[in-house]
Amino acid sequence: MQAASWPAGKKLVHLDLKGAPPRIPYLHRLLELFAQLGADGVLDVARSNGLEVIPLIQTFGHMEFVLKHRSLSGLREMDRCLGTLSPHGEEGPRLVMEMLRQVVELHPGLRTLHIGADEVYMLGDGEESKQWLSTPGHTVEQLFLGHVTRVAGAVKEAWPHLNVVMWDDMLRGMSGNSLKASGLVGLVQPMLWDYNPGLNVEETVSLLEKYGGAGLTDLWAASAFKGSTSVHSSVTPTQRHVDNHLQWLKVVQALPPGLRLLGIALTGWQRYDHMSVLCELMPVALPSLVACLRTLVRGHFGPEVRAEAAQSLGLASVEVDALERTSEADSLFLGRRLAMLIVELAQLLDSEEVRNFESNMFVRGWFSPYHRQRRAVNPLICMQIQSQADTLLNAVEERAAEAREEMVRLFPDSTAQEWMEQHVSPVTGPLRRISEEIGACLSETGPPQ
Repeated sequence: MQAASWPAGKKLVHLDLKGAPPRIPYLHRLLELFAQLGADGVLDVARSNGLEVIPLIQTFGHMEFVLKHRSLSGLREMDRCLGTLSPHGEEGPRLVMEMLRQVVELHPGLRTLHIGADEVYMLGDGEESKQWLSTPGHTVEQLFLGHVTRVAGAVKEAWPHLNVVMWDDMLRGMSGNSLKASGLVGLVQPMLWDYNPGLNVEETVSLLEKYGGAGLTDLWAASAFKGSTSVHSSVTPTQRHVDNHLQWLKVVQALPPGLRLLGIALTGWQRYDHMSVLCELMPVALPSLVACLRTLVRGHFGPEVRAEAAQSLGLASVEVDALERTSEADSLFLGRRLAMLIVELAQLLDSEEVRNFESNMFVRGWFSPYHRQRRAVNPLICMQIQSQADTLLNAVEERAAEAREEMVRLFPDSTAQEWMEQHVSPVTGPLRRISEEIGACLSETGPPQ
């Protein structure tokens, strides 16, 4: 089958600002780069460089940023579930509409609004929902649809010119007849997300056909260029994300006549949810973003396209772990030095020597908990262990300090602190503790009795 580029629909870059928001000067330069790379719009950030802005505001699930506050805990579906808004009562919709009003007023000329509505966990498990569901004929599907149609309808009433986009995952299990009768037709545009490099083309096309057949003919796709590998990743695997986009291109090629996508959002998640740890920072993900955009434009990722993507950032390779300590080329690769430092530090932190230091034969054999408790140690071997721990500790701390200094140029101090506590402290803590405990033992103990 001949390769086909992404059709005329828009290519949107998603910026997830619930973690590691770029400093304003860096953000401005990122927007310039996105425009140069061929993006048509941006999710979640102010307009610049002629890019269309589509704010994403969660209105049902993933509302931890609001519902985490004790004063608003009464609006949760269940007290222990911070992310799901209760679909009952008037206070929840009022809160949602106030959030949307503030965002819309901050975006003059806005044409499209994304209301989220994905992963509405534990919906139906709250006491009010259980009581509502006890009525024959009432279903969880209806609970979901009732809230979403209410919010989307209120948006269209307040701002008739706005297109309303929502995530599709809560709709996937619904029948075509349920979708036709849902009240969503003509009200929302589903955005089907799948970040898997092994995305199932046949199932995805079938799902899109179901939506189209139910009257939901204005559809979007969502891929990922970062933030979907694992919850705690620090380095972005470019090829994994390119593979995801190659699968989406196959979906486009397989679409039947009359069914089209309005565009694709290349998501770049910074956290899996508001309460989880940071995913990869933007600088280490830029090679992936460039590679994914070039893949969509050219319709494949052969050697020529791979070389184009690398050259557009002044790199020899788009695999970020192949970065070398070369001069900063900020006009091409924004944050190149930070990306390089993070890759180097991540490689050290994940090395066998560092990660499994407490499990090596010398620590387990001559400085076990038994030896530490009784201060019964072999001084010569323990001094060797201590020297090795100190050497590794110094290497990690030196690289971490260098990375932190660069990180605060592009991100808030709080981001640098969180990143270091997430990735570095769990490694340096045990090394420092072993070194200090050996020092204490050597100062207190004599030869074993």
